[in-house]
Amino acid sequence: MTTLENDTLIRALLRQPTPYTPVWLMRQAGRYLPEYNATRARAGDFLSLCKTPALATEVTLQPLARFPLDAAILFSDILTIPDAMGLGLSFAEGEGPRFARPVRDERAIGRLAVPDPHGELRYVVDAVAEIRRALRGRVPLIGFAGSPFTLACYMIEGGSSDDFRTVKQMLYQRPELLHRLLDVNARAVAAYLNAQIEAGADAVMVFYTWGGTLAHAAYLEFSLAYTTRVVAALLRERDGERVPSIVFTKGGGPWLEAIAACGCDAVGVDWTVSLADARQRVGARVAIQGNLDPLVLLTDPDTVRHEAERTVADFGRAAGHVFNLGHGIVPATPPDNVAALVETVHRVSRVN
Repeated sequence: MTTLENDTLIRALLRQPTPYTPVWLMRQAGRYLPEYNATRARAGDFLSLCKTPALATEVTLQPLARFPLDAAILFSDILTIPDAMGLGLSFAEGEGPRFARPVRDERAIGRLAVPDPHGELRYVVDAVAEIRRALRGRVPLIGFAGSPFTLACYMIEGGSSDDFRTVKQMLYQRPELLHRLLDVNARAVAAYLNAQIEAGADAVMVFYTWGGTLAHAAYLEFSLAYTTRVVAALLRERDGERVPSIVFTKGGGPWLEAIAACGCDAVGVDWTVSLADARQRVGARVAIQGNLDPLVLLTDPDTVRHEAERTVADFGRAAGHVFNLGHGIVPATPPDNVAALVETVHRVSRVN
């Protein structure tokens, strides 16, 4: 395993002392950067960008050339797994993802199989290996996947949704059918993340975009239970080095203690959660990642600095904080505000 020049993120995820709070940002490679837009234009479309390892490597590294971030995150999409299952993924400009063949009955769900990470998803594994070589140990590389339930939402609805009525109808009326789908997804996510770890990811993250839309008991049964299965199946080490795992649920504040008990090393929280309260609730069980409101980055550098200082102070002086946004960067974000954010977090958190 390549020795990392900057292992601050890994140490923070494992709740070890660090000289400052490490920072990386969800969607740190994306449309707010003009160089990303230029590369995407060369690719022709978003899926081609994701499926071309050389281009995915290029955009993964772009934010690190601008900002002194403490990690790179694989450039990909959470819907690569259902796409590899043959559901016909496409992205229409301004409309988000669409599946040509959503799964809503026994026959469609019965046909689903776990994709081979080295077959249908080989382009992701190749991208991880290429990015890791290009990084040359500068910072850790984070791999990721969508959670089994979040993938199921898109697979059943055929895209995004305002209320997820089709998913919830299945959940309440045909729970056994949804459980069957979630079982396939959990096995697929675990295999996919393990392939990323084997290819060179230094940490992995499970994204729950839609877990927070569920009722309390439903979240525990249909969402967290399957992520717990994923985390239990993950490779914990590569070449003798620990590979930490992060679980992030947007809107997951009500289940913070339960998420912290799922076996992950760190819990991501959005901006609706106080970091001080989160520390008190989970104690020393896990590290905490978060949680600036991404819309703060639409303001100005002075406001960004002020809010970043507040976020660092909210967590306090203790091991186990990874600074991040409460969700992804929005495309209208000025890059200068991101520069102000990263500089401020590093400066105000540094241990003298």
